[in-house]
Amino acid sequence: MTADIDEVSDRTFDYVICGGGTAGLTLAARLSEDSDVSVLVLEAGGTNLDEAGILRPGSWGSHFANADWTWPYKTVKQKAVDDTEYLWFRGKGLGGSSQINFMVWAKPPKEEIDDFERLGNPGWNWKNYQHYVSRTEGFVAPSDGKLDDILKVDFSSWEVGREGPMEISFPGLVDEVERCMVQTLRNAGIPSASQPLSGDPNGICLVPNTYDPVKNTRSYATTAFYTPVADRPNLTVLVHATAHRLNTREAANGKLSAASVEFEYKDRLYSVDAAKDVCLTAGALKTPHILELSGIGRKDILDKISVSLKVELPGVGENVQEHLNLGVSWELKDTVDFETADLLRDPTHAAKHLELHSKGLGLFTKAVIGFAFNPLKRISSLSDVIYEKAKAKIMANAHRFPPGLMEQYTIQLERIKNGAPECEVICFPGHFSSPAPPEAGKQYLSIVPAMNHCFSRGTIHSISSDPRVEPEFDPRYFEQEVDLDILVESVKWVRTLADVAPLKNLIVCEHNPGSKIANEEEIREWARKYALTTWHTAGSCSMLPREHSGVVDPELRVYGTNNVRVVDLSVVPLHFAAHTTSGNRAISDSICV
Repeated sequence: MTADIDEVSDRTFDYVICGGGTAGLTLAARLSEDSDVSVLVLEAGGTNLDEAGILRPGSWGSHFANADWTWPYKTVKQKAVDDTEYLWFRGKGLGGSSQINFMVWAKPPKEEIDDFERLGNPGWNWKNYQHYVSRTEGFVAPSDGKLDDILKVDFSSWEVGREGPMEISFPGLVDEVERCMVQTLRNAGIPSASQPLSGDPNGICLVPNTYDPVKNTRSYATTAFYTPVADRPNLTVLVHATAHRLNTREAANGKLSAASVEFEYKDRLYSVDAAKDVCLTAGALKTPHILELSGIGRKDILDKISVSLKVELPGVGENVQEHLNLGVSWELKDTVDFETADLLRDPTHAAKHLELHSKGLGLFTKAVIGFAFNPLKRISSLSDVIYEKAKAKIMANAHRFPPGLMEQYTIQLERIKNGAPECEVICFPGHFSSPAPPEAGKQYLSIVPAMNHCFSRGTIHSISSDPRVEPEFDPRYFEQEVDLDILVESVKWVRTLADVAPLKNLIVCEHNPGSKIANEEEIREWARKYALTTWHTAGSCSMLPREHSGVVDPELRVYGTNNVRVVDLSVVPLHFAAHTTSGNRAISDSICV
């Protein structure tokens, strides 16, 4: 199915795509619809086709230990978090992170996509986002009424694509866990979201997954965008091929043109020529690395690694934004009449459910579907205080910000003030928290608050001219105190749910953070120490005006170049309140029209 090096080396393709992940395979499938063009995908990992461990739902996090499926990137020590180094796992192989993620198909609030346009990108708005992402969506509404008694949902009103190649549906197993979580949130005063996939996720929502409802398997970039078109004669995919840098020349118009891509295959260097465009789809972590090694970026960074500057773009590797989360878990009574993912830690139970999965049953047909998106003002009486405190600090330091950041912060402050649904809570059917580990034989429920509009900005920069040396990943967690303020308020509100039925009738005690974490300072310290990345990194090659530290224009073309484009989450100029798979699809689709 995939190519051999002899079919690629020293050849010319119209389009060379560097990265065969979520965005890369989507882009390759769209471009190769034109039989008159040739498309090459270079993927650093393997094919990973038909791997049961990847295809099996309900296996959250188990992929991270497999070196064939996962890149175990690590951040630098975070000063605000006791010098903690965070693992930034990313998918390795065709499909990228869509092969190892938690399969959630959520979409942002309409206003937060429109913010892309406000920041200087004409056409990047909700209307166009919906148009492009609907080409991917193959939503299948449940036909058995299994969700009707949990949350009244009119699926016919959802503005969601139903003919696309990505299978999107609710899982095979929807049981008392979801009913408990939804009813608890409702009894706590949270309304239902009216259109969770149509631009209004505010409130409680049941969110589908990238889930094949017939096979009860993961649907991801490979199954949706590669295997159906793998035999196209104009599409070539080379795996175990790591793109290192672009070989460029100055064109007649004074801009750079990428003539070829240098890549490594089985410890040898090769190159391949591009007749039209080189598209970087290596993700927010690796795309800036390729640009810097190609001489495109900040002069001081390139000087340090002895790479000749070809295009000065100070925004490369800057404006890095991430989502954070933090689990609160409760131990369940032995009398509960449902099963959680905790049982899968026991080999006997795991074997039982593997057999059940072969019949389309059991915990491996379960998914994370219960969510609520809340404005800060809904869950905290301190919303106005936090807003004023953050605004005062931002205004006092405005003169220190790089170009373009103040415009982003202005929008983020508006989001707090106007009640944007930035405080996400995720209902997880099992143990998902720290520091106390789960105890053998016990079951848990977790509610996970997530911080989706972080004010802190990080960097991703090369530290060597050797492409094999990974760049320095520095998210600068909690550099802006408002991030911790909002996360702490979310945690405090989630803990109150233990006093709300039906959850209060099912639990023995709070397992994490536990009764010893009681006052404001203790909660704050626990949140600071045990917050986790959500692996939704964006912004490292932001789509902004060049004078605002932009790296790409609204056509995703790198400034100062004729034919280098970035087509992944690194172009997102300001992060949004949603899980990111749907954003990657829309970005990839938009450049093909």
